[in-house]
Amino acid sequence: MPETAKETPSFILNEEQVLLQDMAKQFFNEQVPVANLRKLRDEENPDGIDRAVWQQAVELGFAGMLIPEEYGGTDFGMVGMGLVMQEAGRSLAATPLLSSAILSASVILKAGSEEQKQALLPGIAGGELLVTLALEETGHHNPAMTSMTAASAGANDGLELNGKKTFVIDGHIADKLIVVACSEGQSGDMQGLSLCLVDAKADGVSISRTVMIDSRNASEVQFNNVKVAASDILGPQGGGSDPLEAALDLARIALSAEMLGGIEEVFDRTLDYLKERKQFGVPIGSFQALRHRAAQLFSELEVCRAVVAFSLAQVDKKSNHLPRLASLTKARLADASTLTTNEGLQMHGGIGMTDDVDIGLYMKRARVQLQMLGDSNYHRDRYARLSGY
Repeated sequence: MPETAKETPSFILNEEQVLLQDMAKQFFNEQVPVANLRKLRDEENPDGIDRAVWQQAVELGFAGMLIPEEYGGTDFGMVGMGLVMQEAGRSLAATPLLSSAILSASVILKAGSEEQKQALLPGIAGGELLVTLALEETGHHNPAMTSMTAASAGANDGLELNGKKTFVIDGHIADKLIVVACSEGQSGDMQGLSLCLVDAKADGVSISRTVMIDSRNASEVQFNNVKVAASDILGPQGGGSDPLEAALDLARIALSAEMLGGIEEVFDRTLDYLKERKQFGVPIGSFQALRHRAAQLFSELEVCRAVVAFSLAQVDKKSNHLPRLASLTKARLADASTLTTNEGLQMHGGIGMTDDVDIGLYMKRARVQLQMLGDSNYHRDRYARLSGY
């Protein structure tokens, strides 16, 4: 029998993963319910996150799950991180998991030197350091269209950054930024990108918070003649494209796991409402039209569970097909989350349009997630290009 035939199927969790899933479910249900997001929103919390809750998540090891043990992490793997993100999606938890523990940690692991890894990763895993990626420059995700300049500041003096980044996740609470800038070539070419580590309080850096429709953190960051030492460039100058894309693909799959948790919760809440709400003396869930629509959502949900589980497992197996899998997964979850939140709100009727129930909060989060790291159109096009079309 071939060795691959003995492998555990992607959708079956081992004992440690089941324990992690139960722990994450309990933590997010009890410590970070939807009421936590409402509280942050209504009180106009300046951080946009609950620092005490984030510290609890760090103590549970969530921030170090993708970081090897030699750098202070737990190295639990992508399947484990996906389970955590899925439960976070169910409760709309506002944490820096995606920005710092997944996206930035992955960039550092893939592009950083041993010295940079030793300096940065233990702080990320321990929660003392928040790092985020400053990538986007327009309303549409497209790393190839980076136009921010990173001009040479001399033979041994590194680079000088000028330009603006938008939609920087958790930008206003980050301690450091990984800035994607064009040091060679020109906009529209993925080659020539440099990954620059910048202190958030460095001279020439101006950060302004943007309160998103989903009440989560994003920022605009302006860079005016910001100096970057050669020792703060992750990877070779002008060679940031490959590690950036690899880290983005991991983050796209992790974000899809969070989206899966959101649509699972929307489906469960909608199903409960169909059983409870009555018209003409009977539950509206007994109406054939609504039953058909609920059945379609269930079918979409099952497909999404399989896609996410398979992609997470393939990351841990270091598959050569991750770029295509990441685009397939993100496109599928983007479509499914749009459909599920639309249907969930409509099946709730007029009350679904109010702030009295949580369905609207899930729809708003889904709309932001749709655009993060590429929408379905971007990823369909990318999947086709990667497949040779």
